[in-house]
Amino acid sequence: MGSSAGANTAYHAGLCASQEADDLVPLKIKGLILHHPFIGGVQRTGSEVKLVNEPHLPLCVSDLMWSLALPLGADRDHEYCNPMVGGGSKLWKNVGLLGWKVMVTGCDGDPMIDRQMEFVDMLVTKDVKVVSHFSTGGYHVVELKEPSKAEALHALLKDFMFDAPAA
Repeated sequence: MGSSAGANTAYHAGLCASQEADDLVPLKIKGLILHHPFIGGVQRTGSEVKLVNEPHLPLCVSDLMWSLALPLGADRDHEYCNPMVGGGSKLWKNVGLLGWKVMVTGCDGDPMIDRQMEFVDMLVTKDVKVVSHFSTGGYHVVELKEPSKAEALHALLKDFMFDAPAA
């Protein structure tokens, strides 16, 4: 599990682990939780345009973070930033075959929500068991600042990990 950039770390670590799942015994991974994944791309989405000056994560800050994080010469359509580039990683096939569930969360006050929803759609096309939850109100990783939102997230996580079958 990870939130924001931590979700990206969980995403990439999960894909790598899916290649070596048999070698990880006795560890058994059941799924990934990607909370408000920090994803982008060159072409602006509607939510990015609408929330360009969102006070918690303005687009200029997101762009700056990507310019510092990506390899030299890479743009935001690099696979580290845009997981949908080129149709997405072929390693998602492993995740589907292993039966892992993937939870993706977001909210409508996050400039990245359009990409997060597109990411969920891509996973579905790759036969990955996906559970998504996109809430109204809030902003990127709002749960870090607002206890009531954190409680709601904890309930979702509990359901995902212990009760809910993948949709």
